[in-house]
Amino acid sequence: MPTLSHRIRLNPTPDQELYFRKAAGTARFVYNWALAEWNRQYQAHVEDPSRPKPSAAAIKRQFNELKYEQFPWMHEIHRDAHAQPFANLAKAFSSWWKALESGGRCKAPTFKRKGRSRDGFYIANDKLSLDGNRVRIPVLGWVDMAEVLRFPGKVLSAAVSRTADHWFISISVDVSDETYRRQRLSDGVVGVDLGVKAALTCSNGEVFDAPKPLKNALRRLKIRQRRVTRKVKGSKNREKAKMQVSRLHERITNLRNDWTHKITTKLVRENQAIGLEDLNVSGMLRNHKLARAIADIGFGEIRRQVTYKALRYASELVLYPRFAPSSKKCHVCGHVLATLSLSVREWTCPRCGDFHDRDLNAAKVIEQYVRDSLVLC
Repeated sequence: MPTLSHRIRLNPTPDQELYFRKAAGTARFVYNWALAEWNRQYQAHVEDPSRPKPSAAAIKRQFNELKYEQFPWMHEIHRDAHAQPFANLAKAFSSWWKALESGGRCKAPTFKRKGRSRDGFYIANDKLSLDGNRVRIPVLGWVDMAEVLRFPGKVLSAAVSRTADHWFISISVDVSDETYRRQRLSDGVVGVDLGVKAALTCSNGEVFDAPKPLKNALRRLKIRQRRVTRKVKGSKNREKAKMQVSRLHERITNLRNDWTHKITTKLVRENQAIGLEDLNVSGMLRNHKLARAIADIGFGEIRRQVTYKALRYASELVLYPRFAPSSKKCHVCGHVLATLSLSVREWTCPRCGDFHDRDLNAAKVIEQYVRDSLVLC
């Protein structure tokens, strides 16, 4: 059965928030302890191959034998908070190894730092219960939620996390096909060109500009970051100034996510097939002249959301080949220019004489590729 997640803001009391901080700190401590032990055992294996390679299960058993003896304060926190970090560490190393095997760029798992704006811990489904806009958390009891869970079904797990000074719970639910599937409004076919000047240019002529919240908040962000540097390290005022920066970052993220969700839902709800370019976003972000603008729009997030939402609306996502010409290819006659610099926004085809807007022409080329792909399918 398909799975959906709902992220809901919590309204904890001061005592409940204190427990959240302790549980998140415990999860961070256990993760760092396990990572240090993993690195130690791996180094011992390199020096002496007869010793076994480290594994998350073995390190977890080792930790369970000594945790209450060496760390008695863990009795105050439910065991899920200090059991899940081992699975997270195993997943982190697995992702790192896969990236290395595929030739990608990925950093090895690193230690988690205290004082980051985001913290969290895991709760298993058998320890969780819901009652309207309340959730029962082990050890803590009932905690108020800002809204009720919108997806009916079997609760699989939950994770409590912090963004700035707000706490959220993300609940994963196993839902029925009727709940998962959504009805499309129409059955169009559209090609979408992603850009910096216009965030999305569709082959039907629609153009969508991104809100660019980071660009609009840069001045305020610089002022608040400057205030942090002028405070004494370790002081209460420095923590308050850091929280102001975190709140502004949260607002920037919320504005971007709101726009991205609305625009991606519109695309999959109104079209049976959507064409996107297979962009190398990580490579584009290494261009220091375009990195901030690209990240502010969120090219990678747009593709991620269209991918999973297309499944819910039974739409087809078609990726235009990464190295195939789009902007410099005429959608009328198929002529391809030898070169076309980024500064050129309009051009005329030397073969058929048709006048093109750069982004709209690329979107129409992508649409033609989508239609050809559907015919072949």
